[in-house]
Amino acid sequence: MAGYLSETDFVMVEEGFSTRDLLEELTLGASQATAGDVAAFFVADLGAVVRKHFCFLKCLPRVRPFYTVKCNSSPGVLKVLAELGLGFSCANKAEMELVQRIGVPASKIIYANPCKQTAQIKYAAKHGVRLLSFDNEAELAKVAKSHPSAKMVLCIATDDSHSLSPLSFKFGATLKSCRHLLENAKRSHVEVVGVSFHVGSGCPDLHAYTQSIADARLVFEMGAELGHGMHILDLGGGFPGLEGAKVRFEEIASVINSALDLYFPEGCGVDILARLGRYYVTSAFTLAVSIIAKKEVLLDQPGREGSQAGELRSVCLALRIHLEGWWAPEENGSTPKTIVYHLSEGVYGIFNSVLFDNTCPTPILQKSDKGTGMDKEGNENQTHRCCFASPGLCLCGPFSGRELQCLTGTQIITSTQQKEPPPPGAHAVT
Repeated sequence: MAGYLSETDFVMVEEGFSTRDLLEELTLGASQATAGDVAAFFVADLGAVVRKHFCFLKCLPRVRPFYTVKCNSSPGVLKVLAELGLGFSCANKAEMELVQRIGVPASKIIYANPCKQTAQIKYAAKHGVRLLSFDNEAELAKVAKSHPSAKMVLCIATDDSHSLSPLSFKFGATLKSCRHLLENAKRSHVEVVGVSFHVGSGCPDLHAYTQSIADARLVFEMGAELGHGMHILDLGGGFPGLEGAKVRFEEIASVINSALDLYFPEGCGVDILARLGRYYVTSAFTLAVSIIAKKEVLLDQPGREGSQAGELRSVCLALRIHLEGWWAPEENGSTPKTIVYHLSEGVYGIFNSVLFDNTCPTPILQKSDKGTGMDKEGNENQTHRCCFASPGLCLCGPFSGRELQCLTGTQIITSTQQKEPPPPGAHAVT
């Protein structure tokens, strides 16, 4: 073990003790201590991070994983991954400082932002970070002047038109421009050592991986012809971190392995790496957040301009929320209605993944009368159509439990793709 972790960095729980069990203990204790005013928080299952790592090693045995720090920079995550031997992909000075502070050597850091500030290039040079990426002439000029000993990786564009979060519109050099950039680097005495690409996050097109690896092979040959020592292939990231993705990670890995065998066969002397973020942490983090208010909305005229129902529907459609059946009448034939529960967090905070990653978090009621099927008054629990709303956020669907109608302060739990740790004092749980 490398010694990145200490006993104070995590809490050990008994076998069979789930995240839900821990959340119930934490929220119950916080409610009793603060008279019901419970701040939101996340619980991280670091064991899930470890399991993802071993799955990665099994599926892509030739690929060396680097963790993308910007995805989730929680100290516990960074220390666990450092202990597992991962490298780290940093986008700025703050991220390089963060991982070096916990003891990660510069040799395990790639400064993977193709467009960098000169001051931060100088910081990388001063602190021994030598592996940098680029995709344009201006970046080469900055590096030649501020970090002449850097080893550069040329970032190439991909066909990420099917991805949920495409990146090639702002990052990546076209194949037509690669030879010119490699020639420019040679004239500037900048050493280019490899090629990187990124097919975008949530890419369902398996052919994109094969084509990108084939394109990287062409650029390798260009570089070798010009005298560059090409020996690094960076596969990027964007791999799914949750079950139920359109394309499973194992399917992606199979396609990548086949393409590597064809274009970069074992023994060719190329160091293959990937930069993963959500793959490691998405399934590990569970959010608990309090309901702070509620109201009942009639849906008898959902299409009327300006109606509450119409406004809710517009918000949901804007956020690409699945609405199938949401407007159906109640089974007893009464006026269709929904209950709106207001949360203390929205897309400008912890739920930013709704905007940035096109996610739709699934609310789960925590407080319930388990096993009885009855509410506190002894009435049979019913399923109600309801909506969770907060600044910029609207989550809809059917939920069971009559106490969902009457409890303000109820804890709900949801998994969310967290891009950044919540700010201090945030009203939702990490």
